[in-house]
Amino acid sequence: MGMGMARNALAAGIDTRGYDLSIAACETFAEAGGMAVGSVAEAASDVDVLIVMVVNAAQAREVMFGDNGAADGMRPGSVAMMCCTIAPKDARDIGKELLDRGLLVLDAPVSGGKVGADAGTLTVMASGPKEAFDIARPVLDAVSGRLYAVGDEPGLGATYKVVHQLAAGVHLAVAAEVMAFGAHAGCDPEIVADIVSRSAGNSWMFSDRAPRMLDDDFTPRSTVDIFVKDLGLVIETGYATRTPLPLAAAAHQLFLSASSMGHGRIDDSAVVKVYESVTGSPVKRRSLQGNGS
Repeated sequence: MGMGMARNALAAGIDTRGYDLSIAACETFAEAGGMAVGSVAEAASDVDVLIVMVVNAAQAREVMFGDNGAADGMRPGSVAMMCCTIAPKDARDIGKELLDRGLLVLDAPVSGGKVGADAGTLTVMASGPKEAFDIARPVLDAVSGRLYAVGDEPGLGATYKVVHQLAAGVHLAVAAEVMAFGAHAGCDPEIVADIVSRSAGNSWMFSDRAPRMLDDDFTPRSTVDIFVKDLGLVIETGYATRTPLPLAAAAHQLFLSASSMGHGRIDDSAVVKVYESVTGSPVKRRSLQGNGS
């Protein structure tokens, strides 16, 4: 997702430098016209806005405060735009440490996946001071289709994203269950997908993920383990706020089961494999079933 965001910043005429642990990613970024650099500190040095797009809070802390980290190289008053999905408490703690170092913070998790990042249509749920929004506005405009300014303090953006991930995770788990139910009950999975996607039972997650199940295509866009992590954050936040979340807990167990089966690093639509293993009924186009795929 960081690659798509960086490319859209470049397309908007914003001078952009970037760092990734993957040499191939850095080379791809350079080919797109960006300035690939050799460390986080170099990427953060003398910038107006630093986008941090990593997997979890531990990685965010390492990027910002680890050896050769970003926080030491950023000039006072510049903006750290934290776009990763993390717990609200972690967002508050990281935000406080950055503020103590004289930096502005946007707690700005995003939704839309790789497709949205590539298209520049991400939904951004951001909290932070007006000054941070003003400085980051060109970047926000370049990467997002919709921006929600949800408050002044770090942690609020993360809270909105965690609440959203409950819907995303449960809808995806339900999509897998619908497809598996249809297949095992004797329906043509392709017809099931078409009916649901055109009717009242549809969701964005169903229409986006059901074709991947049908095509037996689990090339990772997002991964099963991402939802193990994100739904874990949902349950953690529910516990902290004393909110019962039985559907989130059930969905979390399904993703955890898929990960335990060895599917953690493939596309999150592979949660359907949990059902396939139980029912013995393949959820794929019948043309694919016939060729031994």
